[in-house]
Amino acid sequence: MARTTQPARLRQAVAILLLMLAWSRAGAQQEVEYKMEVGGALGTSFYLGDVNSTPFAQLCGMGTLLMRRNFNPRMAIKANLGVAHLRGSSDDLFLPDDPLKPSAAGGTPVSVSFGRNVIDMGAQFEMNFWGYGYGGGYKDLKRITPYALAGMGFTLAPGGAETAFGLCLPVGVGVKYKVRPRLNIGLEWSMRFTTSDALDAGDSESKRLIHPYGIKSVGLKNKDCYSFTMVYVSYDICPKYRRCNND
Repeated sequence: MARTTQPARLRQAVAILLLMLAWSRAGAQQEVEYKMEVGGALGTSFYLGDVNSTPFAQLCGMGTLLMRRNFNPRMAIKANLGVAHLRGSSDDLFLPDDPLKPSAAGGTPVSVSFGRNVIDMGAQFEMNFWGYGYGGGYKDLKRITPYALAGMGFTLAPGGAETAFGLCLPVGVGVKYKVRPRLNIGLEWSMRFTTSDALDAGDSESKRLIHPYGIKSVGLKNKDCYSFTMVYVSYDICPKYRRCNND
C-alpha cells in the first residue's frame, strides 16, 4: 500500500502546483499596462505681475485637455492645451501716471485693472515618487503617488491692447490616484513662468502695465507669470505590447 500511495500523493501535489501556476499566470495576464492617458481638467488660475504680487489672489477659472505618455511606472510626459482667464488691479498700489517724468513722484497716481484670456500649450516631464499602477505583485505598484513636473510650452494672449506671446516654463507638483485599472484622477498645482511682459495689457488703458515703473525687463526678469490649480480625470488607452510566452 505504501508504494502505491506515495506516487498518488506525488501526482496530486504536481497537479495542485500546476493549477496554482496556471491561476497566477491568468491573473498576471489580466493586469494590462497602458501607454497613454487622455482626459481633461478644471480649476483656478491667478496672475503674478506688476499689479499683483500675492499668490492665490484675484482667482479666475481655467480648463485644459491633456494627454499623458507613460514610459514606466515612475516617468511620463504630459501634453496640454488649455484656456485660462487672468485679471489684476492696481487699486492697492502706487502706479505713476508717467514713470519717466522728472518729478520724484512720477506724476499723479492712477488705478488700472485688466482682464483677458490666455491660451496655454506645452508639455511637462513628470517624475512619480512611487511606482504608479493598479496591480501589485513583484513590481510593488501603488494606486496613489505624488509627483513633480517641469517642462516648456507657449503662452498666447490674443486681442487686447497688445497680443502677448512667449515661452512658458511650468514647474509644479501633484498627486494622482488610480480609481480603476483604466481610470485616474489627480490634483496638480503649477507656476508657469513666461518670457512675456504684456499679459496684463488687456486694453488701451492697461497697456501702461507693460512697463509701469519704466523698468525694462530682460530674460525672465520682471516678466509676467501665472498659476494653475486643477483637478483632472484621465482614461488609459493603447495597451502595451506583450510578447506571447508561446513564441
